[in-house]
Amino acid sequence: MQKDNNINSSNITSEPDWHTMTAEDVTAQLGSDINSGLSDVEVERRHHVAGYNIIEQRQRRGLITIVVGQFADFMILVLIVAAVISGLLGEVLDTIAILVIIFLNAIIGAIQDFRAERALAALQRLASPTAKVRRNGKLVVIASDLLVPGDVVLLEAGALIPADMRLTDA
Repeated sequence: MQKDNNINSSNITSEPDWHTMTAEDVTAQLGSDINSGLSDVEVERRHHVAGYNIIEQRQRRGLITIVVGQFADFMILVLIVAAVISGLLGEVLDTIAILVIIFLNAIIGAIQDFRAERALAALQRLASPTAKVRRNGKLVVIASDLLVPGDVVLLEAGALIPADMRLTDA
């Protein structure tokens, strides 16, 4: 199979249905070769097109920031205004009901956001630090953040999966 070194960058960054394609079609579309992998020059070019294989890390928010953020939604602000108006009109039960809804929403939303942040942190810890790939026809071990679309990755029993990938042989 001949590699197409002038591969269109949209093939690298687009999301076709890789799982429905044969391994040969996938490697052809990505301009790769199952037996030799990518060249160093092509890897460098793909880093410029697709970037690095990393989960973007953002600064974790504190619990107080998460809770306060729950009150920034437009509909919550509308409910707060409704509670104030209801309170000014002397509708104590309606005011209490609206405030309970607002605080329950804030608590549930904060718990969900906190769990989502913990899950993302856990995913980052689970990320494989290295990957065995074919580059320039040789097997090499590289940092997993240096993987690019079209890399041929070899997995072994018990290995962590270093990136989203299409299995070609099992």
